[in-house]
Amino acid sequence: MEQENSTKQLSIDCKEPVTCVEFCPFETASHLIAIGGSMRILIGTCVFPEEDKDRDAFEFRQVNEFHHGCRVDAISWSPRTNLDCLPRCLRFCTAGSDFRLRLFTSDLKEDNTVQVLDGHSDYINEVGIETLEGDLIASVSDDCTCRTWDPFGQQKALFPLKSQGMSVNWHPHDPMKLMVAEKGGTIRFYDMRLEEPIMTLDAGPGMLLSANWCWDDTACVGAVVNGDWMIWDTSNSSQAIEIQRAHSEKGRYIRWCHSSSSLFATLGQPNNQLKIFHLDHHQVPIKFNLPVQGGISWHAFLPVCAAGGNRKVHLFTAEL
Repeated sequence: MEQENSTKQLSIDCKEPVTCVEFCPFETASHLIAIGGSMRILIGTCVFPEEDKDRDAFEFRQVNEFHHGCRVDAISWSPRTNLDCLPRCLRFCTAGSDFRLRLFTSDLKEDNTVQVLDGHSDYINEVGIETLEGDLIASVSDDCTCRTWDPFGQQKALFPLKSQGMSVNWHPHDPMKLMVAEKGGTIRFYDMRLEEPIMTLDAGPGMLLSANWCWDDTACVGAVVNGDWMIWDTSNSSQAIEIQRAHSEKGRYIRWCHSSSSLFATLGQPNNQLKIFHLDHHQVPIKFNLPVQGGISWHAFLPVCAAGGNRKVHLFTAEL
């Protein structure tokens, strides 16, 4: 049984259908959100009443807009992004539909630079910037590789995969370990000092389209395989500790809430349904139907989930 959502939803209007969305997860710029579309990236600030007692309503303000030249398929923020003190800096990396990465840097004035990173030969499914210093960028692709890059755009390492690379994650509490998930069901962790694999999780037969490493708990990993979500506790076992049905057809994304290791969201078919699950309460999942599928992201400190829609970003607040 599933519960249809009846609460009021917030939204951000956009010029084009949203292909991906990403809240900045770092304290120095936690108000920022990046919204990718077919040709551009919109950067804005989100301020919620829960963060400011003097504010009665949600407020979105556009900060900048960047021309991208092709569809934006994934976005990752750098920890070097800073709005709290001078010099202010925006820094993020995108994956484009032309198989290229683009590293954007801006001082929010006149100094805007874009560095193009070439190397992949097929669609890039996810990109991630190392979360402590921002000195490494990792990407996974349908070309069955995971690649890492330095801040100057030079390729550092190439890991061959047995199937398409779907997800790549760094962790703020374990910055020299990289998680890579393959479509064939393998989730592998690499020691980036040695550039060697150190642990493998097996999701079994099926199609793994997304995996996510919980920021609130380094031992917790989630994935969507076919229509199921799967959870691992890597401190105890390489076998999944819980498996449940998420979507009747297939799941496309899974993302952990940054402020709770019990709360996560999935997006899948049919009807591009967004579902929010709470492991501790074992409640019936809350279900939302979205017009189009454009990625999901959680706010750095609030239980607010953003999902891309048709010329909108939808914002949903969950209960902890």
